[in-house]
Amino acid sequence: MRYSAKWLGLVVLTALMVPAIQLPGLAQNPTDFTQLQIAPTLAQTESAEDRKARADALFAEALQLWRISQFKAAQEKLQQALALYQVIGDKSGEARTLSGLGTIAESLGQFSQALDYLQSALSIQQSIDDPRGEAAILNNIGAVYESLGDYEEALSIHQDALSIYRAIGDRTGEGTSLNNIGSVHKTLTQYEQALTFFRDALAIYQDIDNRLGEGGVLNNIGSVYRALGQYEQALRFFQDALSIRQEIGDRAGEGTSLNNIGAVYRALGQYEQALRFYQDALTIRQEIGDRAGESAALNGLGLVYNDLGHYNQALAFYQDALTISQVIGDRRREATILNNMGATYHFLGQRERALSFYQNALAIHQASRDRLSKATTLINLGLLHTDLGQYEQALTFYNDALVIYQVLGEREGIGQALHSLGIVHDSLGQYEQALAFYQDALAIRRSLGDLPGEGITLGNLGTVHHKLKQYEQALSFHQDAQDVLSEVGDLRGQAIALNNQGFAFIEIGQLPKAELVLRQSIEFFESLRTALPDDQLIAIADTQASAYAALEVALLAQGKTAEALAITERGRAQAFALQLASRLPTSSEQADLANPPIADPYTIAEIQQTARDTNSTLVTYSLIFDQLLFIWVVQSSGTIEFRSVELGDSRDSGLAFNPIAAIDGPVYRSAADESELTELVADSRASIIVESIDTQPDQLKELHKVLIDPIADLLPPDPEAKVVFVPQDSLFLVPFPALQAEDGTYLIEEHTILTAPSIEVFGLANEVAAARSSRASRQSDNALIVGDPVMPTVWTPTASGDFSEAQLSALPGAKTEAEEIGDFLKVTPLIGDQATEAQIKQQLPSASLIHLATHGLLDYGDPRAYGTLDFPGAIALTPGDGEDGLLTSAEILEMELQADLAILSACDTGRGRIIGDGVVGLSRSLITAGVPSVVVSLWQVPDAPTAELMTEFYRQLDQGHDNAQALRQAMLMTLKQRPNPRNWAAFTLMGAAN
Repeated sequence: MRYSAKWLGLVVLTALMVPAIQLPGLAQNPTDFTQLQIAPTLAQTESAEDRKARADALFAEALQLWRISQFKAAQEKLQQALALYQVIGDKSGEARTLSGLGTIAESLGQFSQALDYLQSALSIQQSIDDPRGEAAILNNIGAVYESLGDYEEALSIHQDALSIYRAIGDRTGEGTSLNNIGSVHKTLTQYEQALTFFRDALAIYQDIDNRLGEGGVLNNIGSVYRALGQYEQALRFFQDALSIRQEIGDRAGEGTSLNNIGAVYRALGQYEQALRFYQDALTIRQEIGDRAGESAALNGLGLVYNDLGHYNQALAFYQDALTISQVIGDRRREATILNNMGATYHFLGQRERALSFYQNALAIHQASRDRLSKATTLINLGLLHTDLGQYEQALTFYNDALVIYQVLGEREGIGQALHSLGIVHDSLGQYEQALAFYQDALAIRRSLGDLPGEGITLGNLGTVHHKLKQYEQALSFHQDAQDVLSEVGDLRGQAIALNNQGFAFIEIGQLPKAELVLRQSIEFFESLRTALPDDQLIAIADTQASAYAALEVALLAQGKTAEALAITERGRAQAFALQLASRLPTSSEQADLANPPIADPYTIAEIQQTARDTNSTLVTYSLIFDQLLFIWVVQSSGTIEFRSVELGDSRDSGLAFNPIAAIDGPVYRSAADESELTELVADSRASIIVESIDTQPDQLKELHKVLIDPIADLLPPDPEAKVVFVPQDSLFLVPFPALQAEDGTYLIEEHTILTAPSIEVFGLANEVAAARSSRASRQSDNALIVGDPVMPTVWTPTASGDFSEAQLSALPGAKTEAEEIGDFLKVTPLIGDQATEAQIKQQLPSASLIHLATHGLLDYGDPRAYGTLDFPGAIALTPGDGEDGLLTSAEILEMELQADLAILSACDTGRGRIIGDGVVGLSRSLITAGVPSVVVSLWQVPDAPTAELMTEFYRQLDQGHDNAQALRQAMLMTLKQRPNPRNWAAFTLMGAAN
């Protein structure tokens, strides 16, 4: 992507906390309870009066348990009470107990069961001619139909209850029914009708001095104004309700009012106020044991922290809320929280995880027929599919959501759906349609006072004008967006707005302004990384890459070559560097690996010092705008040189301003664009693997022209001098040793080669190496050598899309390799059934050298449960003792390793998921766990040549070469005997050379 327009659209409409409505039929009449059946043991001598007293006590206990969301315990008490009432023939008690069981079933989302209980209770009340009880049960039945989305039936039943209350002159019941009718109209977004019924109920409660009912109705009136976006009026009613509830000691109601006030402040973007009220609500609900209310408050706190960009804290609150909802069986709130968690994972770039949460939420919504919540989840699914480029699916989700919102008259949702439709048309290049949708969404959001939504839509309008090359209009919209989002404290939104301003300034050649706003954008982006764990830090950094790329262009176009290198370095492998730095003996952050700090940016001076300290030439590649390849070479003296390559036709870059024209120094040109370069890398790997011994793939020469020729004069002439390549994206998979010059010379013949995800990681790995013992320790008894274990069973995908179970094949050459290396190092290798995962895990932490000759898996995770894990990659070992025989990257990451060298003599051990943090896989996990130097493979290596190469590698080490030099010599020796690169070029050294 050339700029982050799409991400401006990715502000997900999280499910809002709906202000609590008084439970129909129970708010003013605690005897309107119902449902269940378990017969207690009845003492034969117990009188009917004693049994009634015991049943009444059980009912009262159940009522208290229900009030604190202890639904299962309440059910048990009611079942016992029901049996007693039935034994003594107390029809009234039996009816109200059935009603209570119905109410609990409704709270648990068991609507069919709830109706059965309530209908049974209604029949009893009608048979005993108890109109007050009949009306109360009708109210509860109406509540179930409202939950089922059958609003006409709900209104009809509530009207029947209202008629009964009026006929018998029950003013309290009349107020309850009016309140319930208003609640249905509010759900239907018929706000004027809702207000009319709520006001009528309020007048009754005030007339009869029912302060509890008055507080409840004031709360509901506030919820209408909240839905209308009239936040000041909503606050006034919520505050009035709060005052009454505090005055009469209604702690549960007080918690509800505090929660609702927090929701209004969140909608206004006043996050500090929102947090204070949500926290106060949480405190009360925990004090009184209101588990459902506690979950609501925790969810509210999660929403605010998500808005603030504190994603790890948001997820922690959501998880606590989710756990409570699942424990008490509150399926509707469970779906809301799942939806919100999905939105947070989506923000973090963890799309597969987000999709799983959304789908789980949607399943619950569909089962409960909760249309409004279903529409919210449909929007989020649409945003996810938009982000994945699956536009037809996204349009389906958005249009389905829009229909629901329009039927319900939900203006906030209509605004979100229109905005989302604008995103799709924007992505499809249908800019006029996109502008129309965005303008309609903007009008609605402004009318509602929805500042966060207004800011996002303004930003997307700016993006469309940018694509139309209307840069002044684009800048105006992006500035307006920044102003609005600044007002509400949206750090991520401000970062995106500043980033997009930077691109617009680049387009019109105002480079100093571009540099200024892009630096501000990066500061905002990096502030969002506070206290994130490793997997989330990896994911979120990848969503922020465009700001670093844009700033590189702005700096280079101003001739600031070194500053641009510092920025590209700052934008990569930060999570990796933080993890590695935390393991250094001198690190003060060692104890807090779960919440690593934000690293200080690696400075130009530190980059130069790393080159000098390691006596290495550092080569950093950066791919920009699909059309540009920037290359920095930092020589061992610390001198920084820069070269650039135009990929494809620069006129296709889409930029009004050509940054290449403003950059000093030689410009090289390649006919391939970035996508073709990626394809070239893939083809070169495939060709190496399948080519015969007598032919060499032309792609190796093409890659040499693009990646090496522009900097060949800057590389050291001494073949023993170290050259460290710092790739990006698909370049991580380049087989650098096998790249061929025009005369057929391989790069490994000219240079000693290493790779690293960033210069900082390379420097830190060398610091770790310097703190370790000498290479002589490799020949000690602590070397861990593994070869050809009894292979485990793995799950593999089938053509039908399912998964089948199969055992990995044996590797006889790996057995020979391990035995020869064991003889050389004078240690006994673990082979066959001795090489159990349990045994390897036990020995790994104390091993001074690690050599694993076995299968490596690029992706690993039980597909039935996970799909792909966050840390892909695994080493095949012997299963048993409770282990599956697959040592994963995630398991290695949790270890503290002492080895100064690890060799993964297996297939694909150097690969993994390629992101801004580098290759997330086995090599990263080993280096992070404390091994400074790791040898891994880039493809499926042949068995026999690998054994020969590895044996030669150890001979070279024994002759005094460092790791990088020994690997080079082993490759050269194998090259002489087996010329095909397939046999010798797969391995690469990551990290330190020593």
